[in-house]
Amino acid sequence: MTHLVDFRQRFWFLVFSILLNSAGNALTIATNLGSAVWTGSSVNLANWIHIPLGTTLLLYGIVVTVLNQLMLGHFDRRRFISNLLYILPFSYLVEFIGYFWSWVGIPNLPLVVRLIINLLGLLSVAAAVSIYQRCNLIQHPNDDLSYILRFRFLHGSAIIAQWTSYLPPVIITILAFIATGQLHAIGIGTLFALLAQGAIMGWSDTHVFPSLKHHVDVPKVSSHHAS
Repeated sequence: MTHLVDFRQRFWFLVFSILLNSAGNALTIATNLGSAVWTGSSVNLANWIHIPLGTTLLLYGIVVTVLNQLMLGHFDRRRFISNLLYILPFSYLVEFIGYFWSWVGIPNLPLVVRLIINLLGLLSVAAAVSIYQRCNLIQHPNDDLSYILRFRFLHGSAIIAQWTSYLPPVIITILAFIATGQLHAIGIGTLFALLAQGAIMGWSDTHVFPSLKHHVDVPKVSSHHAS
């Protein structure tokens, strides 16, 4: 009975975090002052390959899902399926919630107001990631990459794991800029995410729904391999 209650609690936290994550990411895109690193990379990739953002996010997520399996060192069927289950609703929620933010006029607000909203969106994203990483039922493959790095290789450090996981999206953004000569969704908000998102996630672990604990299922590297 206790396990059932725990699962239900984690499930509803998961649903909330997906909506919060999608809305926060879409908000940062609508303000046009810089999105989180993965989101900004996806916007630039969509502009580069000329397909809708939702579809780009989905395809991007599938590629990272495969990378996660390589990082684990073995095929984890549950994790593979969970990554795919997350990106399908999330990808298109970001796109369609973005239409809503545009409809209510977010892109046309004064600069200072958009900057405040942009930072709120980034804070929402970091908190959402912390919540669903602790739930560990299903996870976005982009953040699951950080999670695997954090607990398999980096001794639980959220900050170092976040920085390391940023390498793929930064490379994609640079390649997209070289190919198109344009840069989208990159700005002061991106710099804020680069510098602070990992720390905010770590803070959220103990301050945002603190009763929700980490349910870790990634094996750590043994001391023999670590040496």
